[in-house]
Amino acid sequence: MRSTVPDDCGKTHADTGEFDRQPRGWRQRTAHRLPGLALTALLAAVAISVGRVDWFASAGISALTVAIVLGMLVGNTLYPRFAHTGAAGVTFSKQTLLRLGIILYGVRLTFQDIAHVGIAGVAIDVLVLSSTFILSWWMGTRLFKLDRETAVLIGAGSAICGAAAVMATEPVVRGRAEQVTVAVSTVVVFGTVAIFLYPALYHFIHQSHPLAMSPAFYGIFTGSTVHEVAQVVAAGRSIGENAANTAVITKMVRVMMLAPFLAILSTVLARTGARPTPRPSEAFQPGGALPPIGASQSSHAHLSKRVVIPWFAVGFIGVAALNSMVVLPKAAVAAAVTFDTAVLAMAMAALGLTTHVSAIRCAGIKPLALAAALFAWLILGGGAINAVVTALLG
Repeated sequence: MRSTVPDDCGKTHADTGEFDRQPRGWRQRTAHRLPGLALTALLAAVAISVGRVDWFASAGISALTVAIVLGMLVGNTLYPRFAHTGAAGVTFSKQTLLRLGIILYGVRLTFQDIAHVGIAGVAIDVLVLSSTFILSWWMGTRLFKLDRETAVLIGAGSAICGAAAVMATEPVVRGRAEQVTVAVSTVVVFGTVAIFLYPALYHFIHQSHPLAMSPAFYGIFTGSTVHEVAQVVAAGRSIGENAANTAVITKMVRVMMLAPFLAILSTVLARTGARPTPRPSEAFQPGGALPPIGASQSSHAHLSKRVVIPWFAVGFIGVAALNSMVVLPKAAVAAAVTFDTAVLAMAMAALGLTTHVSAIRCAGIKPLALAAALFAWLILGGGAINAVVTALLG
């Protein structure tokens, strides 16, 4: 059965089979998903190849960014012709593979990273993350009159680790594909600006001796305020190896805060009753509330207020802890990082495939304005936080 769902403009698009009856056996389900999985895998492979091109790498444009762009191009041109066939695999990529990718993201981190930036670095990350997200929620819903999901997703992307944080937050707030894409787009836009703006700010400030910053200070400032890991690397390398190393370590500590952030966000949404009732397509997805068969609408509402700790966030911390024990061979870690990049690229491609350009147009200028305000806060407020905490804690 094919259904239609309204977009933000009130128009309808074919809902590509998410509510279709799925085959029961695992072999049948696997075969049912193969066309969509093959498509997302192909787009991911192309994106990873493009992301390795020197120009894209130096500009901080990662394979994940390329994957969502390719997905949108195909999703708004060729994909609608065979969407019904590929829907099961695309949905699997966007949901299950995404969660697997977030879990494996922990292999990039170790708890020893915290020691490299010290208490000051951790305090800066916590203050920048919390202030940016709270500001996004307040400004997004009160000042710009955006829906809560869009404000939360933009805030997560700006406050933590860009597209990966947006994708990880989506199952908690149950955002629509176009809301996620809008949030990811803002990360791409302002993160790219940061790659060029931050080194320029460093050289400008460095000329004023009373305000001169060291490469180490610049590294912590960059790692605690720039959106994506790839963008942090690009901005840090523009100053030097010392600045780049400090920036990446600070960024990794910030990424490690993704799991507790998701747990706290889930708790807040549940306690305030702000968590939406699960949609039919989400009722049995990992990380979502699991209503019993035959549950009434009122019992669904009751379940939606329970605290749901995303299982993939726990897995993320578990993998990071395992990696911290230095029991994994370097070759295994490198292979896991490569596999994780491929899995996340498939999830991004699937997101692009299910995003309608018309819905993004309907979002208007407000999400971009919110992201711009957060970007200004990250530079000015984040810089002030860095200066004060460094002065107090050294």
